[in-house]
Amino acid sequence: MKRFVLILLLPLSLAVQAAPFDQVRLDQSRLGFVSKQMAVPVEGQFRRFDVRLHFDPARPQAAQARIDIDLASIDAGSKEANEEVVGKNWFNVREFPTARFVATGLKPLGGERYEVRGTLSIKGKSREVAAPFSFRPVGGQGVFEGGFTLKRLDFGIGEGPWGDTGIVADDVQIKFRIVAGSAKPARKP
Repeated sequence: MKRFVLILLLPLSLAVQAAPFDQVRLDQSRLGFVSKQMAVPVEGQFRRFDVRLHFDPARPQAAQARIDIDLASIDAGSKEANEEVVGKNWFNVREFPTARFVATGLKPLGGERYEVRGTLSIKGKSREVAAPFSFRPVGGQGVFEGGFTLKRLDFGIGEGPWGDTGIVADDVQIKFRIVAGSAKPARKP
């Protein structure tokens, strides 16, 4: 009986996976980071960001993605930290309110693992980055989870006395969890 049920459900799961994921659920998504201040990990997140995504599991190389981050929406753990990091020495949100990532390519790594490459722009500086991530379909939605290491000084984040990597490490771990549904009905396999 179990085998019969699995055979019946297989076409349904294939149909769900064949639909492109392009409707991001921001209320279920998260963009966070971990920095180190005097060797102590400090977690934070950005509360406002916008994601434009098109990912078809049947054609992953054709994927498209763009993320715009409202830098003033940072939650660095305290009111004082939030006020400091939006200032001129850090993000300088008055002059550079938004950071942007634009994907330029996607490579399957096997299984549900991929690597997205693209251009990250912060404070008028752009760098190529690569971010490994996993994709898994869950209940008609796609969940994308991954991250990469950002070198904050490459973007001028933490200038002046904050440029000392003995106080705040240069490496910042970026972590993301993007949840998306499909605007179109699934194609039949």
